[in-house]
Amino acid sequence: MNKHIISVLTAGALWGLMGLFTRALSSFGFSSTSAILLRCGVAAILFGITAAVTDPKQFRVKLKDIWCFLGSGICSLLFFTYCYFEAISRMSLSTAAILLYTAPTIVMLLSALFFKEKITPIKLAALVLAFIGCCLVSGLGQGEQALSLDGLLFGLGSGVGYALYSIFARCSLNRGYSSTTVNFYSCLLAALGSAVIWGVEEPMLALTGSWQTLLISLAMGGISCYLPYLFYTYSLTGLETGRASILSSFEPVVATLVGIIIFREPLTLMSALGVICVLGAVVLLNMRRKSAAEKAK
Repeated sequence: MNKHIISVLTAGALWGLMGLFTRALSSFGFSSTSAILLRCGVAAILFGITAAVTDPKQFRVKLKDIWCFLGSGICSLLFFTYCYFEAISRMSLSTAAILLYTAPTIVMLLSALFFKEKITPIKLAALVLAFIGCCLVSGLGQGEQALSLDGLLFGLGSGVGYALYSIFARCSLNRGYSSTTVNFYSCLLAALGSAVIWGVEEPMLALTGSWQTLLISLAMGGISCYLPYLFYTYSLTGLETGRASILSSFEPVVATLVGIIIFREPLTLMSALGVICVLGAVVLLNMRRKSAAEKAK
C-alpha cells in the first residue's frame, strides 16, 4: 500500500481516538470547548518544536500567503469545531456525525473546481460507499433524529469547515510551504481564536489543576491533533485532495471500535456493515491507484 495512503489512514485512526480524551477530560468537569484550545494549543507547540529542530526557515511566511493559513486555522479548524459542538448540542451525536461527513463530497467538488481534479466513477463509488458506511456506523435510523433548522445549519457548517482544511492546506502546499509550516500556523491561529472566543481560564485550570488533567491535555493535543494533522497534510503531498478526504472517513470506524473495546458499547449489525463499507471504499481507492501504476509501467 502506498505510503501516502497509509499516512491518511493513520490520520483517520488517530482522529478516531478523540473521544477517549474528551470523555476523560469531561469526567473531571471540563467543558468540550476548553478542549479546542488545549488540543490546538498543544499541537501548535509541538509543530513549533518540529519546525525549530528540522528547519527554522519553516516559520517564514510571505504576507501575500497569510490568507491560506487564516483559512486552514480560523475558517477550518476553529469554525469546524465550533459548528460541530453547536450541532451536537442541538441534535443526536449520530445525526451530527452524518452531517459532518458531508465533508468528502464538498472536498471533491471544490477540488474539481479549484485544482482541476477529475471526478471519476471509481471516486464517486468510493465516496458513496464511505458515506453509507459513516451513516451506518453513526446509527442512522436508531433513536430520535429530530432536526431543527439551526441544528441542520450548524451540522452542515461543520462539514464545510472540515472540508476547508484540505482545500486551504493544498493551497499552502502548492505555494511551496512544508506540511509543518501549514500545521503550525493552522493550529496556532485556531488556538488563538479559541482563546479570544472562550477564554483561557478553564483550559489553564486543566493544565495546572492535577497531573491527570495535564497528561490528558498533552495526550489529546499530541495524539488527536499533532500526529493526525502531521500525517494527513503529508498525505496531501502525494494524493489528490478528494481521494485523501474520502480515505479519512476511516475515522468513524476507529471511533466505533474504541467505543466497543474501551467503553463496552455494543456492536450492532448496522455498525458492522458500516465498518465494512468504509473499508470497502479504502480498498476500492487503493485498487484504482494500483491499476494506474500498472498502466504507467
